[in-house]
Amino acid sequence: MRVPIFQLDAFATRRFTGNPAAVMVMDAFPDDAILQAVAAENNLAETAFLVRDGEDYRPRWFTPAVEVPLCGHATLASAAVVMERLEPDRREVVFHTASGPLRVWRTEAGYCMSLPARAADPVPAPAGLAEALGAAPLQVFANAFNYMAVMDNAATVRALAPDMAAIARIDRPGIIATAPGAGGHDFVSRYFAPAKGIPEDPVTGGAHCMLVPYWADRLGRAELRAWQASRRGGELRCRLAGERVEIEGACIFYLEGTAEL
Repeated sequence: MRVPIFQLDAFATRRFTGNPAAVMVMDAFPDDAILQAVAAENNLAETAFLVRDGEDYRPRWFTPAVEVPLCGHATLASAAVVMERLEPDRREVVFHTASGPLRVWRTEAGYCMSLPARAADPVPAPAGLAEALGAAPLQVFANAFNYMAVMDNAATVRALAPDMAAIARIDRPGIIATAPGAGGHDFVSRYFAPAKGIPEDPVTGGAHCMLVPYWADRLGRAELRAWQASRRGGELRCRLAGERVEIEGACIFYLEGTAEL
């Protein structure tokens, strides 16, 4: 089977920044074992597999190790593939996913996607979190998906050098570290998910489903500029819209070709 493959840098305005994602367009999903093997072969944070569903599309997202229920940057990349390569006249697209329908539309700056907001509650810091991160958080929040460690300032978040083996032993799939922003951004973050096969994710749309409600409440406004302070880095324009989080960013095409499965 020959399958079109695209690789894009999402949440990026120039190549080699943001978060790389592969997007592969298929007539139907093959066995899960094949999808997982392809994602491992691509060896990116996520590979999105797209199948047409009427006027819309149905994606599935795989890291090199597991399937995930939501991936923001690969959704943004998938929208770019649909609206710039598959159907250039389209202005928006809906993806039907395990996390519900996700709508993405064109903007002057790129694309904006609507994702579900993820509420979180304050919790005691889990055993070993400060040691695993290399810094003690001021406060910790949790939901079913992640812990969020709130740090004192952006410099602390940027300087983190986590023990990834210790992070992987903590009882959530991922750890978000965040702090008030600097340099024109309202907040900064980093995201560590070694249990999902992603030691540090460069720019994480899904993490902002938890980050945006927290910072919108703390700062008292719905529109926010965020910076994910990974080595590649990425800027996200975010908006809390009721029970949805709208995240805007641009994508840059890096590679286009055909994969032989």
